[in-house]
Amino acid sequence: MKQLWAPWRIEYILGPKPDACVFCLPATTEEDEERLVLYRGVRAFVIMNKYPYNNGHIMVCPYRHVMNLADLPLEDTHEIMDLIQRGTVILKKHFNCEGINVGLNQGQAAGAGIREHLHFHLVPRWNGDSSFIAVFDEVRTLPEDLRRTYAALRPYFCHEGEKA
Repeated sequence: MKQLWAPWRIEYILGPKPDACVFCLPATTEEDEERLVLYRGVRAFVIMNKYPYNNGHIMVCPYRHVMNLADLPLEDTHEIMDLIQRGTVILKKHFNCEGINVGLNQGQAAGAGIREHLHFHLVPRWNGDSSFIAVFDEVRTLPEDLRRTYAALRPYFCHEGEKA
């Protein structure tokens, strides 16, 4: 599918490719804004998708580097589900979306772009968001810059007293 406007992709196209897993976060939070990390929990975190399917496309990932859902301890899966639930509430509140796709692509055959590290997608949806542009020319439009969306969503994930 073609993209009408996605200036942030040039960094990926021209920039160096990571040697390490993009979902394995450093212990420090210094790079969180640059990496679009919205929230760090005890066992999982919430991050924006740098190459989104729709505005507000976020992901929930375990810190644990695993490929299969069955390999996660129950404590990890419980926190992930809590963050998915919290993410859906935040996306509905901020974007006033009419629906949310929540999904996991486990394995390359299932469409996982980064199959080595499990991650769940939350994609806001609106009735008619697949307009004639997408139908006739396989083009999607994203009306808001990623950094602006990050700045708008970050405060929702902060705890009281925590700096946004």
